[in-house]
Amino acid sequence: LTGTKYGCGGGGCGACTVMISTYEPALKKIRHYSANACLLPICSLYGAAVTTVEGVGNTKTRVHPVQERLAKCHGSQCGFCTPGMVMSIYTLLRNHPEPTSEQMIAALAGNLCRCTGYRPILDACKTFCKESICCQKKANGKCCLDQEDDLFDKEEKVSTRLFSTDEFQPLDPTQELIFPPELMRMAENQPKRTLFFHGERMTWISPVTLDELLDLKAAHPKAPLVVGNTSVGPEMKFRDVFHPIVIAPSRIPDLNVVKRTDDGLTLGASCSLSLVKAVLTNATSEFPEEKTKVFCAVLQQLRTLGGEQIRNVASLGGNIISRKSTSDLNPILAASNCVLNLASRGRKRQIPLSDIFADGVGNNMIMPEEILVSVHIPYSRKGEYVSAFRQAPRRENALPITNAGMRVLFEEGTDIIKDLSIFYGGAVSTTICAKQTCWTLTGRHWNEQMLDEACRLVLKEIALPGSASGEKVDYKKTLIVSFFYRFFLEVLQSLKTTDPCHYPDIPMEYRSVLQDFKNKMPQSIQIYQAKPSQSPQDPVGRPIMHQSGIKHATGEAVYTDDLPSVDGELFLAVVTSSRAHAKIASIDISEALKGPGVFDIITAHDVPATNEFYYSDDPEIIFARNKVICVGQIVCAVVADSDVHAKQAAAKVKIEYEVLEPVILTIEEAIKHNSFFEPKRKLEQGNVDQAFETVDNIIEGEIHIGGQEHFYMETQSVLAVPKGEDKEMDVYVSTQHPAIIQEMVAASLGVPANRIMCHVKRVGGAFGGKLLKAGLLASVAAVAANKTSRAVRLILSRGDDMLITGGRHPFIGKYKVGFMNNGRIIAVDAKYYINGGCTPDESVLVAEVSLLKMDNAYKIPNLRCWAYACKTNLPSNTAFRGFGFPQSALVTETWITGVADKTGLSPEKIREINMYKEDKQTHFKQKLDPQNLIRCWNECMEKSAYYSRKTAVNEFNKQNYWKKKGIAIVPMKFPFGLGTRYLSQAAALVHIYTDGSVLLTHGGIEMGQGIHTKMIQVASRELNIPMSRIHFCETSTTTVPNACASAGSAGTDVNGMAVKDACQTLLKRLQPIINKNPKGTWNDWIKEAFEQSVSLSATGYFRGYNENMDWERGEGQPFTYFLYGAACSEVEINCLTGDHKNLRTDIVMDIGCSINPAVDIGQIEGAFVQGVGLYTMEELKYSPEGVLYTRGPDQYKIPAVCDIPEQFSVSLLSASQNPYAIYASKGIGEAGLFLGCSVFFALRHAVTSVRNERGLKETFALNSPLTAEQIRAGCADDFTEMV
Repeated sequence: LTGTKYGCGGGGCGACTVMISTYEPALKKIRHYSANACLLPICSLYGAAVTTVEGVGNTKTRVHPVQERLAKCHGSQCGFCTPGMVMSIYTLLRNHPEPTSEQMIAALAGNLCRCTGYRPILDACKTFCKESICCQKKANGKCCLDQEDDLFDKEEKVSTRLFSTDEFQPLDPTQELIFPPELMRMAENQPKRTLFFHGERMTWISPVTLDELLDLKAAHPKAPLVVGNTSVGPEMKFRDVFHPIVIAPSRIPDLNVVKRTDDGLTLGASCSLSLVKAVLTNATSEFPEEKTKVFCAVLQQLRTLGGEQIRNVASLGGNIISRKSTSDLNPILAASNCVLNLASRGRKRQIPLSDIFADGVGNNMIMPEEILVSVHIPYSRKGEYVSAFRQAPRRENALPITNAGMRVLFEEGTDIIKDLSIFYGGAVSTTICAKQTCWTLTGRHWNEQMLDEACRLVLKEIALPGSASGEKVDYKKTLIVSFFYRFFLEVLQSLKTTDPCHYPDIPMEYRSVLQDFKNKMPQSIQIYQAKPSQSPQDPVGRPIMHQSGIKHATGEAVYTDDLPSVDGELFLAVVTSSRAHAKIASIDISEALKGPGVFDIITAHDVPATNEFYYSDDPEIIFARNKVICVGQIVCAVVADSDVHAKQAAAKVKIEYEVLEPVILTIEEAIKHNSFFEPKRKLEQGNVDQAFETVDNIIEGEIHIGGQEHFYMETQSVLAVPKGEDKEMDVYVSTQHPAIIQEMVAASLGVPANRIMCHVKRVGGAFGGKLLKAGLLASVAAVAANKTSRAVRLILSRGDDMLITGGRHPFIGKYKVGFMNNGRIIAVDAKYYINGGCTPDESVLVAEVSLLKMDNAYKIPNLRCWAYACKTNLPSNTAFRGFGFPQSALVTETWITGVADKTGLSPEKIREINMYKEDKQTHFKQKLDPQNLIRCWNECMEKSAYYSRKTAVNEFNKQNYWKKKGIAIVPMKFPFGLGTRYLSQAAALVHIYTDGSVLLTHGGIEMGQGIHTKMIQVASRELNIPMSRIHFCETSTTTVPNACASAGSAGTDVNGMAVKDACQTLLKRLQPIINKNPKGTWNDWIKEAFEQSVSLSATGYFRGYNENMDWERGEGQPFTYFLYGAACSEVEINCLTGDHKNLRTDIVMDIGCSINPAVDIGQIEGAFVQGVGLYTMEELKYSPEGVLYTRGPDQYKIPAVCDIPEQFSVSLLSASQNPYAIYASKGIGEAGLFLGCSVFFALRHAVTSVRNERGLKETFALNSPLTAEQIRAGCADDFTEMV
């Protein structure tokens, strides 16, 4: 079963979600819950039924409504996360056939998607929800979707539906799989007995009584108790912790109790967090409010703890006992006086939970032989107030930066503190209590004086070490006092409600901060032009579902790692460098070779021919030879009979290093050491120095933009299969560029390229990260396959993938801008530095593109800009969607807002004044017609009601002190082109078989952007036959040689031309036959053609766009046409924590005539959300030695469902033509990413209004990503001053 996908191995992405069903004989109840297969020990599933995506439905028998709707709503692009999405939704529907939208959105919190931006997935979900999904915003009560909008020309029918719900099959709960009766009988009749499972290195024991468990614990005090494996699992996987014996106590009744007592609830230590959540939710609805304050505070933390899949298996006891500082529950449980019931042989005792944190880190009150049986959570009392807080890099499914639990009890009827309890998490290595502070404040009145003292005391008491993982200590300290202030306000508010006469009101403008940001089901609108005049069987321009959509949803779509294993196949694990710049003194492989199942170890000496590829002055390297130049460089590789054995052996390879100087990690260090890749590039127009003399005003500044990890859901994957004769080899690889794979593998093995067959069926996301890097990894696998004469499979783990492959270039932009007081910009002098990493890869090209596209939408008469690619000791950075434009255009928009600040005009005025207006030339003398740029801008202004909303935002900001809104609108000009003709050539091969079916192939790669779907649409229109008669098999170097990479948004443009060419050749041959028998069918004509010996196979070819650039003269035509767009975003920030919520985004894009609006709108939304990630969330962190810390979804946060705007509308500009590309379309893949910066500038607007209100006049620089930490620092106040 290959449907369930490996995405991260740590429960962080949800790609491997399955449904577990268990039967409770006592209650005669079946329970269904979702879980992450990557963490679930198979031993824990005794007696359970597991449903994978294959069990839900498939194309051979019946496709389940969840699968059908997800596919038809265009909810899959690359399709790699889709099986996990299906399982999360399916499980919810098994438990709640008509869920609310809150339940639905909670069910998806643990699933990540990198392609779609979640909107289409949520569209599919909404069709199952019971509330109406109409937004009913119009005054006449009609739905916005049913109204003809006056903004559009009447003749062109505007269409807003990308799918039609009437063809969906209904959800019928009676048709689901039943729980296996034999498991039911087994549960009812079989006496429970202890289970032992023995593995190669460890034993799993699952006892059934408490006494037996206590005996086991006495015998094996070091053995961990494992329930959900969400803590021990990742430790064993990622931190090489090994436990020879594991005890699983979840079948013991005493550990699963749920009982009410007079003073609270007692919950067994084995209870899952989902169960705890359900029990507490029931209790809060049954008991009076004053008894349930602790329950509410715990629920507050449970809502955002992990995703549904984690909460379903993780246990309450495990969360407490592991004493992790990141536990969101421990601070609140400790503050609320919860009690632990402990047991060991012959002894039971109770201790307050807070005791296990009493003396900080070293002390642990619990003896090794003791176990936690249950936890008692007390009712709250009258005059007692309890709250819990957390701030994380992402609102859901993220470990906290800092969290807190606080409780105060007042002397009866007063505001005098009788008992105060404050606990913090995330500060040091475990939960910590501010005891001195609490003790000092007892007896004080709850007022401003007390607040002041409390903040000072708590900062003094909780000393934060300058921690290792690059965490900023100041931010944590600020949060520590901000949380207390928020608690102070909450309690004041409650005191006021209970006794309105005695206590002062908290000011109106402070109140909004008491409301946390909630997740609502987003509403969305998509608008495109339908062509009513078009013939019904012509598919071009229609929102057609992705060709593999249904297979994505059923798990039948095959990716590289899903290929069945070849006889004798070996698994490869890489050994990477742990030093950033060092000589390899020695490699000791003796221990590794002794490991079980190890077959061989591959080093640079085993490469038959090329190990270093010189595409420019510095080489790209397969295996490090004598020295390493970054952490994560591949030094050697282990092949073994299983991936587990290979990884175990790889960990035993010992490498001795001699450190080399200098170690250069940052751009600043590269500048200092003058370490660059040549050539440096510059563009100049007008007379810059002279222009600076004439201007009214000059600003200077710099902005830092962090890198970005591709985080394609499918990690780098290769299967190399030697054929055994003539040195032939089949290479199945997840790549955007099969031709470079073929070339590099052939060169490394020293065989001609015609012996290497490279096959790509589909790719689970790439975004630029599967070009050159995939070639080096394929060569590693091929060299191993060549040496061992066996098939070799190389699937990088998520951690290795993030460590080895590099990503988007970090960027520093320095600028000097001269302008007039009326806002017209006269001169710009800019320097861009990009961090290229340790090898050239595409870095110089990225630097060039960042220069060519730096003007974005603005005409600047005098301009000089330089770009430098820095050579550093980080893994080499590479192509990434947008290719330099998202960085350099952010610099441009930053100085635009800088000019606005200085002149006192609004940013949108400065944008309008300086925008390209009439036919002009760019700064490299290429002509452009900006008419559609202005149309996009005006339409976006209108659709978003920008001015009225800006007024509303300013009004909101006047009335709220701790919460602020911001709004921004940003235009975009995205030039399309690859700079030289040969990079955009393309070929296609079309066969017609005698039964009339058509087989089509071309050089493009399907990585989620729907290229095969569009190519079949093209062939269908050209041959005038239905799409169902055309099949696409795979992209392969055997059918289409020398194909260019699918990159730079150009895939559809160039391959579409080639497919069209091939189809026209075939039609020309068939024309005489058609003319003879015009009434005949397609099949008649094809049969006749065969009988007349007419060739039914044709190649198609496209020479590429005529593009060129002369860097000496600084002019050329590097681009073929321009895409235009504009985006308006509105956000709200919490000034106390730095948290923010994306409220609304409106995008207008000019993409010519869309070939498939569903696919294109999906590309725009997906790119936009990736841009929101780049500019506001995704932060790579390195150690001072150049080791990457953020190696998986636990530490590196890409946008999740909670991050997309609550209202999200995308409209395609009407009546736009593009004479240069196929069917007047435009290449759409990358352009939308930059529009994510509208959120960045909306945040900047919000922070600016805070600073203006507080009289902070000095200019402030905001860097990207604009994380909560930066927002909090920008909103300076008394609390940031204290720190």
